[in-house]
Amino acid sequence: MASRLEEDLCCPVCHDIFREPVLLPCTHSFCKDCLKRWWGQKQARECPQCKIVSSTASPPVNRVLKNLCETFLLERVQTPSGDLCSLHSEKLRLFCLDHQQPVCVVCRDSEKHTNHRFRPIVEAAQQHKENLQEALEPWKEKLNDCLQEKVKYNQAAEHIHAQAQSTEKEIKKQFKKLHKFLRKEEKTRLSALREEEEQKSQRMKMEMEILRRKITDLSETVRVTEETLRAEDVSFLKNYKAAVERVQQSPQSEDPQLPSGALVDVAKHLGNLSFNIWNKMKDLVSYSPVILDPNSAYPELMVSDDLTSVRRVETQQLPDNPERFDFLHSVLGSEGFTSGTHSWDVEVGDSEKWTLGVIAESFQRKGSGQIGHWRIGYYSGLYAIRSSPNPPIVIPVQKKLQRVRVHLDCDGRTLSFSDPDSEEHIYTFTRVLAEMLFPFINTADELKVLPSKVSVKKQV
Repeated sequence: MASRLEEDLCCPVCHDIFREPVLLPCTHSFCKDCLKRWWGQKQARECPQCKIVSSTASPPVNRVLKNLCETFLLERVQTPSGDLCSLHSEKLRLFCLDHQQPVCVVCRDSEKHTNHRFRPIVEAAQQHKENLQEALEPWKEKLNDCLQEKVKYNQAAEHIHAQAQSTEKEIKKQFKKLHKFLRKEEKTRLSALREEEEQKSQRMKMEMEILRRKITDLSETVRVTEETLRAEDVSFLKNYKAAVERVQQSPQSEDPQLPSGALVDVAKHLGNLSFNIWNKMKDLVSYSPVILDPNSAYPELMVSDDLTSVRRVETQQLPDNPERFDFLHSVLGSEGFTSGTHSWDVEVGDSEKWTLGVIAESFQRKGSGQIGHWRIGYYSGLYAIRSSPNPPIVIPVQKKLQRVRVHLDCDGRTLSFSDPDSEEHIYTFTRVLAEMLFPFINTADELKVLPSKVSVKKQV
């Protein structure tokens, strides 16, 4: 609402502060340009207010009014209206610590502020800005975490697509060997792959949208709070309470994390592919008792296209999904076992360092020193067995092994190792955990899970 002084300094034509005011003989004043436009629309040089015709075409400048207008405009720029006390029209110079609001010197001496504590505006603003800045830090950290996680989500989305393309290539390669009557099976499996890719891509889009909204919310909180921090002291202090309440609501949501099972289940599409159609093409069937899970492989290990062998490579840029090892140079079988007996042969060949066995589903794949694995290993010409948390035990082996057979009896809770070439027993663990167990391979070279012999049904 304009003050009376401001109303008196407004031109009756444009209703704004006078610009180059001129004075008519009737004593009314108008902006020079406003009067010129007014007269341009009339037949006579009449006053816009009283309609008296002016005797002069060039009325003189009203210098007193012009000076008043210039002074008023200058003071309005230098003293924002928000810096004046609404009660006493005095400049707000103090901050009442009891009421947490800016006041003028008249307010300080009023009954309303009897025995209250005061600080200079600048001092109070600086202290409150520091408090607000400190409260803002968790929001900045959360925003930074979300931005970093967004990069991982983007990488995972690209990896999903790359997995789908690689899986499609392998599926087509195998189906090419099965000729025309397998076209229908090929189409079915590709459709399933497409569906999973679409589902998991959509899921990833939803997760990314959730992350985007989180980033937007955090960004908005940071932006609004930083705008408050950049505001003039009085404006800042007026909005301080709301700003503090906003940032003190520390982000409660958990840090974003790539969800388990987000990647394409490659093993489901490629695992035992030829075996699943053995009844039509059993001469071409190749059945692997263990299908390796590339989503669990350490970044320096590459699983073959048919998911039966693994080799050491340069570090790959792979999503840090929950299933993946980040410390042990290992890869797991795609399927865990809880009952029955299971055997698989691994070709170790001339590898200089390897470990074979099983790990429990509860085994943590991130970091080192976890409990829940039973294995046999070879290193520096020695063979050793180990079950965590016990230390390794060197065992005697008559000759250098080329292949190792792993036999798991879930019901009897035993894990045995033997030489399939000589049928010689090497070692047996007893009392393995009664929970889901996964085949486990650790290598510095290249190892391969050998195919099992198949007939009309799987050999047990």
